[in-house]
Amino acid sequence: MTTPSSPTSPASSGLTDAAPPGCPAHTGASLGAGGLRRLYGSEADEDLAGVYEKLRAEHGPVAPALIHNDVRVWAVLGHSENLHMVRTPSQYTRDSRVWSAVKNGTAGPDHPLAPVFTWQPMCSFVEGAEHQRLRGAVTGAMAGLDHRGIRRHINRYSNKLLNGICEKGEADLVGQFAEHLPMMVMLHVLGMPEDYSDRMVQAARDMIKGTETAIASNAYVMEALTRHVVRRRAQPEEDFTSALIAQPQQLTDDEMAEHLRLVLIAAYEATANLIANVLRMVLTDPRFRAQLSGGQMTVPEAVEQSLWDEPPFSAMVGYFAKQDTQLGGQQIKAGDGLLLGIQPGNVDPVVRPDLSANMQGNRSHLAFSGGPHECPGQDIGRAIADTGVDALLMRLPDVELSVAESELAWRSSILSRHLVSLPVTFGKRPPQDVSARPMAQVPAPRKNWEVSSPLPEALEPSAAPAPQPVPTAPAAAPEPVRRKGAWRRFLEWWRGY
Repeated sequence: MTTPSSPTSPASSGLTDAAPPGCPAHTGASLGAGGLRRLYGSEADEDLAGVYEKLRAEHGPVAPALIHNDVRVWAVLGHSENLHMVRTPSQYTRDSRVWSAVKNGTAGPDHPLAPVFTWQPMCSFVEGAEHQRLRGAVTGAMAGLDHRGIRRHINRYSNKLLNGICEKGEADLVGQFAEHLPMMVMLHVLGMPEDYSDRMVQAARDMIKGTETAIASNAYVMEALTRHVVRRRAQPEEDFTSALIAQPQQLTDDEMAEHLRLVLIAAYEATANLIANVLRMVLTDPRFRAQLSGGQMTVPEAVEQSLWDEPPFSAMVGYFAKQDTQLGGQQIKAGDGLLLGIQPGNVDPVVRPDLSANMQGNRSHLAFSGGPHECPGQDIGRAIADTGVDALLMRLPDVELSVAESELAWRSSILSRHLVSLPVTFGKRPPQDVSARPMAQVPAPRKNWEVSSPLPEALEPSAAPAPQPVPTAPAAAPEPVRRKGAWRRFLEWWRGY
């Protein structure tokens, strides 16, 4: 539907309501009220990145656009403009209650993106002292996580999934690996592995797509999380949920469930897309795979490159102007909504004039946002991606794409773009024992070495003196255990042992 007129005048806001009479562009399905480009629909689904570039060419780093139901927003496309927005809480807020579209009902609770932008009592929607209270509880609980232990479980879950496909010689690495590993790990981190199911995986993906079933999927996830909070209040365990309950901020049950959803869904969707993107890059770019195989690039560096080129979230809805201000040459009115443009910001020609240039060692991408609301769980997402990809490439070193790259299909929404499938083939292999320690079967050092070359004369040992009788002594203490070598200790640490 068409958004009703705003109280501010079209000319002053830059978001005009009416198209010029007879405007041919206005009749296109990709254009809505006022001739503004839609960030949803057929054109956006096929090539949202192309729509962003059209907006950049037409309006610069900040452009007027339309999201679902033709609700108007400012699409922030510039890298520095995005950073300014997320780092200036005095001018921009995450509290959607100040958004004009929420106040006049055009972005109401039945909006397809309502689960994403509707205000909830959680740290990503509040500011000031309340933000410090809620964010402090989340970061405090995360600080107590055993990251080495988490890597051990990531490796174990990765190999469990790989055991399910290794004997077949073919697989879909999206549907059988990338979409399941993050959910298995995150539910373990939250302390609810018994809730892992295909339904949970489907609901997590569906609730941020803006589909007709997104609200029902959100309800399913929230019901499971609420039950878990009740269980952990009655019986704490060593998991993130129990740690969050124990924080001095004393979160309510509603606040607990909302923050668990934030951690679960954000980490799941981002990491599932990230794993799929990294694997696609390895399988389709021979230069990239050669660097990885030859040691010029590590898996963590490959993950960072992917976060630049194909960020897991392409955009976020949203930020909202607290006051009249300017951004990227546009006049922003109090109550206007703004879209955090992660993907277009990452390819801003001001910071990346050559998109083929390697970005190794550069973490200034927007994949995890920035400012007070920067993703607090980004290290867990990185750990799941680089440990999972490393485990897969170790188990299936001969993995190859089984279709042409041009046949790969994508599913897009305003928030993310992910592969539908990634079909591959590889040599069949037997399953492995996922419970065994990686270094458990290392053979003992060999002691019966046999040297066939004679020693040089200068190094030949002199005749030993005749042995003298030695008085009987008490039994010697057991030989001390030799300390593990540096390389072995490093491998055990890397794998979480």
